Amino acid sequence: MSVQFPAGELTSLIGPNGAGKTTLLMMIARLLEPTGGRVLLEQQCTTNIPINAYARRVATLRQSPDFNLRLTVDELVAFGRFPYSRGLLTDADHRIIDEAITFLSLEALRTAYLDELSGGQRQMAFLAMTIAQQTDYLLLDEPLNNLDIKHAIQIMRALRRLCDEQGRTVILVVHDINFAAHYSDHVVAMKSGQVHCAGRVDEVVTEAQLAALYGLEFEISHGERGRLCNYFNPPGELR
Repeated sequence: MSVQFPAGELTSLIGPNGAGKTTLLMMIARLLEPTGGRVLLEQQCTTNIPINAYARRVATLRQSPDFNLRLTVDELVAFGRFPYSRGLLTDADHRIIDEAITFLSLEALRTAYLDELSGGQRQMAFLAMTIAQQTDYLLLDEPLNNLDIKHAIQIMRALRRLCDEQGRTVILVVHDINFAAHYSDHVVAMKSGQVHCAGRVDEVVTEAQLAALYGLEFEISHGERGRLCNYFNPPGELR
């Protein structure tokens, strides 16, 4: 089954643990080789694109990124410019770094070291680095992992703005179905290493589709501020 990711929109990859969400994302990122099929970027097979050119089009933020160097936020974000400047920053690079830091309201933290930050602040700094790469496509593997509600919302709002204000295409792995339902344009549901279903939020985030995906009953309520997926105390649980 083939699946497409609409340009300029936010797509969430959802599904149970071990469903293949991260594997699919890493194949798109060219960090894993597909065992079959092809990954196309604007009708071009990604394996035919030089890796440095690919880094100027697709930015990837892996789960729990780990930098062993003691870096400030400013120094970390500068790594996002490496595909362009190879470490020799230009005035244009510094302007883009400033814009990424401002976009996420990190100005007060730009001289702070990463090991001095909270988990949420650190994740925002890594997202700023990814944004500074100035690619049309951003791939994020569980960017909300281990974050409190406030920082998770800040990141999802920032990703939504990247699509709405800058026309970026964002693809992320997310476990919280309510975040996916509220902020996404498009959802790809994975199960047992395959695409279970894909489409607009209204097509995928339904009680029947989610029940088949997770093996739980869902009750979805709709209001003026969006939909809410209740899987804690719906009428019963599938067995």
